[in-house]
Amino acid sequence: MSPQTTALGRFVTGFNGVVLALRSSRLLGPLVRRHVTIASYTGRRSGRTFSTPVGYKLSGDVATITVMLADAKKWWRNFTGDGGALTLELDGRERTGHAVAERMSGNRVRVTVQF
Repeated sequence: MSPQTTALGRFVTGFNGVVLALRSSRLLGPLVRRHVTIASYTGRRSGRTFSTPVGYKLSGDVATITVMLADAKKWWRNFTGDGGALTLELDGRERTGHAVAERMSGNRVRVTVQF
């Protein structure tokens, strides 16, 4: 079953579309881009490139992404164990770093990206 066929999958797809539209808007875009970016990565098994909007916090050369409802999402699993390369669009340019995912309490995961 494709993620888009579930109610949660349809909601996430629609929500991501709204976030991307807000991020691109002239009026709200600058505000939204301070908290939301596009994460791009290559799938471990498929070898395909994927992009998804994510909320983030940047501190120096480290970006932190907190994945809420982590069990319903799969993208972060590419960064378990030793982690892998993750590209974030920051200040109008792409920055690639090494990302590692770790489970937190509850249904949350923290992905730490070191540039």
